[in-house]
Amino acid sequence: MLISFQSIDHLVNPEGQDLISLDPNAVHLWGMELNGSPLCLDRCFGWLNEEERHRAARLVREQDRRHYVLAHGGLRAVLRRYLGVNPGLVALGRTETGKPFVMRDTRMHSAITFNLSHAHGRALIAVSNAQEVGVDLELVRADVDAAKLSERYFAPSEHREVMQSVDEERAIRFFRYWVAKEAVLKALGSGLRGLSSCEIVLGASEIDTKAQIRGGSHSPHEVRLRLLSCGKGWEAAVAAKDLDVVGPGW
Repeated sequence: MLISFQSIDHLVNPEGQDLISLDPNAVHLWGMELNGSPLCLDRCFGWLNEEERHRAARLVREQDRRHYVLAHGGLRAVLRRYLGVNPGLVALGRTETGKPFVMRDTRMHSAITFNLSHAHGRALIAVSNAQEVGVDLELVRADVDAAKLSERYFAPSEHREVMQSVDEERAIRFFRYWVAKEAVLKALGSGLRGLSSCEIVLGASEIDTKAQIRGGSHSPHEVRLRLLSCGKGWEAAVAAKDLDVVGPGW
């Protein structure tokens, strides 16, 4: 599936933003370029809660602070389309493992779930209904020690696949496994501590494929995985129990 990344300015504009109905177990994907105007940045900052504002303030680089504010403000702009409330009233909590969720008072007994990933000026948001969902987005970087990191954090079969890749493909293969594993672990709500115990077996097709998950305490059928096409130099994946209905949110 090809993901379209659009300017966040359009998303945070309050005009013409109709409510979206989401069928049970469907997944909507929102791709955003974090290139917001000063007005967009101010709006997004105003929607954040105190914890998020403190997190943003702790970031050393100004660009990182901007991207954090825009990504988390953009998340609330997306969620308002499903919840029917002002973005500033979207109350979020966190599980014990750190996964954010919509507080019950905000979602008015709806079953909306979501997950957010942002990296290097882009954000990807997955929204679902009545099922947990996980998403991850990464820019492929050649300066990452794919051999060392895959040996430490990947299952032996995944490490072998990375090492068998030719040099120019090794970083791509590493990040493809990385986003797949992160998306699965986010959907399961188990956190990154499960990286080495989650084994991904990619299908024959590299794009828009399902994968089998082995190992750990979860059965292979609990979560399904789909790789996403985000343009050259990017890798992304989405995971949920049901991925039969996946489409763009825009």
